[in-house]
Amino acid sequence: MKIKAANTILYCKHWAETVAFYRDGLKLRILASTDWFVEFKLNEAARLSVANEARASIKSGDGRGVTISLQIADVEQIQADLSSAGIASTPIKEVWGARAIYVRDPEGNRLEFWEGRAKA
Repeated sequence: MKIKAANTILYCKHWAETVAFYRDGLKLRILASTDWFVEFKLNEAARLSVANEARASIKSGDGRGVTISLQIADVEQIQADLSSAGIASTPIKEVWGARAIYVRDPEGNRLEFWEGRAKA
């Protein structure tokens, strides 16, 4: 199997707020958008999409069992950027040999931003 790209789709009860969180709070670029589905670009091969559960056959997981883990270059800068956007994060923690912070989107999904080299 050769995977060319990956897209995680979050089905949301709080769709408009969740779209605003990723668009305005995290400043992710929109690649595609309809009145119930938005696809954001994470990098050249990864996407994150938000779908309105009211228009989809799959319902929200209410944030249970989901962590979106994103490796970034500078955890302090991300924390400052999030704070400037009104998004509260946890304090920086040492996790698996990396430094990480955590936030929750309006749907309750956990996002982990980490830097460094995690131990295998």
